[in-house]
Amino acid sequence: MSWKEIPIGGIIVEAGNSVKRKTGDWRVFKPVIDQDKCTRCLICWMYCPDGVIEIRDISYKTSTGRLWTTTLEINYDHCKGCAICAEECPVNAIELVEEVK
Repeated sequence: MSWKEIPIGGIIVEAGNSVKRKTGDWRVFKPVIDQDKCTRCLICWMYCPDGVIEIRDISYKTSTGRLWTTTLEINYDHCKGCAICAEECPVNAIELVEEVK
């Protein structure tokens, strides 16, 4: 079900159903994490108002040879493109790219 199908007033009576509501389909720009630049400081994760930045136990080796044991991923089903993550990233590892549908 899309957010467009929510009844007027936004009343949702079924508890725990937010994962069924894909609210990311109206964004204009989407954040993309450059895994080589990312330092895994988790500031983007802390500031994300929708909790769409996920910490995955997936190893990643940067182009300089550094091995990380985690990878950050963005759940685009729920990301609204607010750009707070990109604004707060201290190393500019998150770039906003135009959403193409």
